[in-house]
Amino acid sequence: MRLLVFFDLPVITNREKREYRRFRTFLLNEGYDMLQYSVYSRICNGHEAADKHLARLKRNLPHQGSIRAMMITEKQYAKMQLLLGEPTQKEKVLASTQLTLF
Repeated sequence: MRLLVFFDLPVITNREKREYRRFRTFLLNEGYDMLQYSVYSRICNGHEAADKHLARLKRNLPHQGSIRAMMITEKQYAKMQLLLGEPTQKEKVLASTQLTLF
């Protein structure tokens, strides 16, 4: 199971920039990987773990902006297509280790 987080946060004032950095640091410390700017994903072991991480996410929201979360299965995540650009180094490593698990 994956938990995807999408966000748009204002970064005009110093306070907004501080909140953006705090939120992004929270995501990285919680084990989220950046897929694209403002799009992060985290692997969870089932619905209960995803719900737990979603609750932690809700407790650490900034005051302003737009943040969305979506839970998807690994099978759905694996069907994602990269239309332009190159996979990140983490995606390459993850793809090669997944082959050895099955």
